[in-house]
Amino acid sequence: QVQLVESGGGLVQPGGSLRLSCAASGSIFSIKAMGWYRQTPGKERELVAAVASGASTNYADSVKGRFTISRDNANNTVYLQMNSLKPEDTAVYYCNAEVVAPWTGRLYAYWGQGTQVTVSS
Repeated sequence: QVQLVESGGGLVQPGGSLRLSCAASGSIFSIKAMGWYRQTPGKERELVAAVASGASTNYADSVKGRFTISRDNANNTVYLQMNSLKPEDTAVYYCNAEVVAPWTGRLYAYWGQGTQVTVSS
């Protein structure tokens, strides 16, 4: 089993910054990709940013130039630096990891519990 523990959410004013962290632990051989998704009530969960094991990144158009995703492979941790935050960035942010299991080599997707980000004056 694998656990993803998120931290760093909260309330921030428009134009402000927040940094989210997500640490993976448990039965991990390797992690293919890690990413951040977000969801608001009544809407589907959407990709915000993702980073592959080779460090290539992918961003939603709405956050390009404002958010930066990075990962610490040694500690199985992914970060999301969010700058110039807007009210429309308000959502629950979820961490995702694609984990290769030991022994079997099978690939599993895991989710964190979610952390609330609220951008409001």
